[in-house]
Amino acid sequence: MAAVPEGMPCWADAMFTDVEGAKSFYGDVLGWTFGEASTEYGNYTQAYADGRAVAAVVPPMPGQEGMSAWCLYFASPDVEETARKVRDNGGRVIMEPMQVGDFGSMLLASEPSGAVFGVWQAGVHTGFEARETPGAYSWAELYTRDPERADAFFRAVFPYTAQKMTDEHVDYKIFNLGGNPVLGRMRMDENFPPDVPSYINVYFAVDDVDAAVGRATTRGGKLVSGPMASPFGRFAAVMDPQGAMFSLIDMDRREGEVPSMTEA
Repeated sequence: MAAVPEGMPCWADAMFTDVEGAKSFYGDVLGWTFGEASTEYGNYTQAYADGRAVAAVVPPMPGQEGMSAWCLYFASPDVEETARKVRDNGGRVIMEPMQVGDFGSMLLASEPSGAVFGVWQAGVHTGFEARETPGAYSWAELYTRDPERADAFFRAVFPYTAQKMTDEHVDYKIFNLGGNPVLGRMRMDENFPPDVPSYINVYFAVDDVDAAVGRATTRGGKLVSGPMASPFGRFAAVMDPQGAMFSLIDMDRREGEVPSMTEA
């Protein structure tokens, strides 16, 4: 398999105090099945959509109990070098680079406005085995209160080019790799409660957003926004019963014109 390009989102996982509850919730909402827990690596458990690895769940490490959150990982050919770039450009390394058996190497970091993300240098585990199919990762967006610093950081750490939406009422950018969009960036405005920190929102694909929202709320999840139409698909933002935010999107139901973008 070809190496995942540097800066490409390549994996997602989340810590849950109630792992069995998380498995039951996401199994119902996204159709995930789960492998055996890897006791050697803190009971890390991979999730599968149609037999292909798409994410993982894990119990929190001691001292990290609390609100759950999805973490998006970006590919790197050298996590040590990426850690240096994070530090040199105003970010913070939360978990130092570490080897994870023969699976690969990782680190956890935050960008200058505080959004947490991971970096993955692949070994035998190359990341997502499926994308943009039901149950699989589809897209991600950085929500930040300091877009200027966040923009400069991501373009310094990863080989991104950027485009800006021309709508003067929305401060939204897209980061590209090789001309292909890989990450969105939205300025957090007054519509976001002041206690909500910067974060990266992960989208999972479904074949019917409204039905998936119904399953999520029936199982104790909370609808945060939507479902709503867009030129990229019908989508909704959801909070799971343990507090992890994520979005659902049906990319086959697209409405409206794609917004015009300009180089940024």
